[in-house]
Amino acid sequence: MAKAKARHILVDSEAKCVELKQQIESGSDFGAVAAEHSQCPSGRQGGALGEFGPGQMVPEFDKVVFSAELNQVHGPVKTQFGYHLLEITSRTE
Repeated sequence: MAKAKARHILVDSEAKCVELKQQIESGSDFGAVAAEHSQCPSGRQGGALGEFGPGQMVPEFDKVVFSAELNQVHGPVKTQFGYHLLEITSRTE
């Protein structure tokens, strides 16, 4: 079964998500940005979500985490919780 490790940043607006993505792409550390801005408790751990399999996260997450390129910042990804930036740090098939 496929497994992935990822980290994310959760904010309440698409504009904020885009702004934070630009900061990271300009050299800011993903974990530091997560700790400062994420509305998810995982922000305290740099946005780390640990290891999980398909179906353990919301469908919008799964679609990105199990198909997108590793070690890239993806998003904004809209879910019922808000807007996310996602970084897939590892994945096994």
